[in-house]
This record gives sequence, C-alpha cells and structure tokens, in this order.
Amino acid sequence: MIINRLLKQKNMTKYKLAKTANLPQTTVTDICSGKAKLENCSSGTLYKLAKALDVSMEFLLIADNIETRPAFEIFKSSICHRVKELGDLDFILDIVESNRIRKLYQKNWYPESLYLLAMLDYLCRENNLPVCTNYNDLRNAKLQKIIYPAGVIVMCAASGSEQPKRESIEAAIPEFLRHNIVEAEVRNVY
Repeated sequence: MIINRLLKQKNMTKYKLAKTANLPQTTVTDICSGKAKLENCSSGTLYKLAKALDVSMEFLLIADNIETRPAFEIFKSSICHRVKELGDLDFILDIVESNRIRKLYQKNWYPESLYLLAMLDYLCRENNLPVCTNYNDLRNAKLQKIIYPAGVIVMCAASGSEQPKRESIEAAIPEFLRHNIVEAEVRNVY
C-alpha cells in the first residue's frame, strides 16, 4: 500500500500522519491496513493525506496500481485542490513539465487529459499567458458525451427537469466546454 511506503520513506508514524493530516487515527489505521480503500475515501480525506505526505491526491490514487482509475469527480477535485495548493503559475509549470496531459491521453483517459488541458488553457488565459503549443493537436478534441458535474445530475434527478443542465452549460468556463466538460468553478474548493 502506497501510504505505508510513504510513511516508511518519510520516517513517519501512522499517529504522526493522523495528527499532521488532522484525521482520526482510526481512519489512518484502516487505510494503512487495507480495511478502508483510498478510492472510497472522500476528497477531503484524500486531500489531507496527500498534503501531509507531500504528494498529489492523484498520486495517492494511482501509485499502487497505475491502471487504477479514480472516479472523474475525485480526479477533478484533486486537480482543483492542486491548483489552490500550488498557485496558478506553479501548477502550470508542473503540468507542462510533467507532460501529464499527454500521458493521460495516451492511456485513453480522455476526460482526465482534456480536463487538465482545459485547466491549463483557462489558467493561462486568467494570467495573461500564452497557451502551451505542446497540445495544439488535442485542443479540438471533444468527448462524445457532455460530462456534467455530479451536483448538476443530482439536481436534474431531484427536480425532474433538465433545466439545471442548461443553466450549467450557460455558466461553463469556455476552455472546459470546448471539450464537452461542464465546469463553472475551479477555485471554490475546501
């Protein structure tokens, strides 16, 4: 398990991890023993663990098995937390230097790859930076079906109406919508 390996590398106890991450010790113990799976943890728990261990949430979720693919909502949350943690410019540098967009695309993880590309383009626009030309071949790629935030899907089901979908498209950030991903808020994460 990746948490146990990271604890050993950092010479950190489970108790210290629980205190540093501000999580119950039983939660950390359950995760380390395999009783609780990381992919079933809330994004808040993943964020706290990742921050305490100085790794990304994405790393925690995929390090044990590179083929393990987190739910898209967890992936999005991880990316938004990473932007908040690093700041726009360091996030941009990290994404470009790691070539993560291309790596995800080559694994056929299209929603994740295009979400990262949209985030990169959005942050470049927000910071008046030129877009990275490394991904020009992917900029016209579009997912076959529109991906809505889970909250929008729930609102549609609860109201019995498609109106929340229409409203979310109107409020969507253009860089995301270009790839058929509806995203309106990337900075409001906790």
